[in-house]
Amino acid sequence: MKNLEITLRNVYMARGKVGEVALRTPVFDAERLGKAIGGRVVLKAENLQETGSFKIRGAANKILGLKETERKRGVLAVSTGNHGRAVAYVAQRVGVPAVVCVSAAVPENKLAAIRALGAELVIAGKTYDEAAEQAEQLKEARGLTMVHPFDDPDIIAGQGTIGVEVLEDFPEVDTAVIPLSGGGLIGGIGLALKSASEDIRVIGVSMTRGPAMVDSLKAGKVVEVVEEPTLADALAGGIGTDNQHSFRMAQRVIDASVLVTESEIAGGMVYALDEHHLVLEGAGAVGLAALLYGKVAGLGKNVMVVLSGGNVEVEILASIAEKRKGWYEDMVLGDM
Repeated sequence: MKNLEITLRNVYMARGKVGEVALRTPVFDAERLGKAIGGRVVLKAENLQETGSFKIRGAANKILGLKETERKRGVLAVSTGNHGRAVAYVAQRVGVPAVVCVSAAVPENKLAAIRALGAELVIAGKTYDEAAEQAEQLKEARGLTMVHPFDDPDIIAGQGTIGVEVLEDFPEVDTAVIPLSGGGLIGGIGLALKSASEDIRVIGVSMTRGPAMVDSLKAGKVVEVVEEPTLADALAGGIGTDNQHSFRMAQRVIDASVLVTESEIAGGMVYALDEHHLVLEGAGAVGLAALLYGKVAGLGKNVMVVLSGGNVEVEILASIAEKRKGWYEDMVLGDM
């Protein structure tokens, strides 16, 4: 992993700070899915974090590494929900003022969680990019430190601690299936895994509706996309035309990227609930959906899937679960 400013050393340095706040999440076998693909499938349950997603890792690494003067002025985040909740949680734990900017598209359950953690919540615009514009204005006006959701070396290194844990708990891993949005998660995990072996395949999974990173990777440069409503709302939004870190990391570590439809995402959510008694939001279920519907070619025999989050509105999950027989059509598992 040469020629990258973020290295495995940065990931290991992040472990101490991350460990003060985040859980070491379990990995467990998806035996039925493993049999269906002719190998072993292991799930990394980041949905079990205190804040309901992996975002707590990067937020912890960034905030706990700030200087005292920066802590006093406070931190700022722009978010589709999960990152803002993580920043609010870590900031509350260490007594740092926090401001979180979100768009009007963020679900109410995620807004309520941010408010409950004492952060100042600013709703600005209809899209993530419009919320990001408001955040930049607040940053300059109030001297706040930006805790970026993905395009920051400290954030990427924090998320990379997931990869280190996977190598310790499942060293046989030969394929990693990871939700793909801004690239911080897959960049950090991919860095850790490929530092162990360049032969480990890293597969990014996004939704068909506005997959900014996937479109950018295809174009070889950052491109803007139209943000669309999706079950995988945590993956929505652009990656920033001024992207400095996560796009290059994604280019370096991703071997292939695939897209899943809304019905396939729903199928992944219901499969997790029925088969493993796990609550996943749409973004957290895209990796499962990719395997369940045969979207990944050339899978190895030891597959790790990241379940990135579980912050879904109960009404949405209940509605999907009521229709579960329809969602299971065309699954590699066959008729559920």
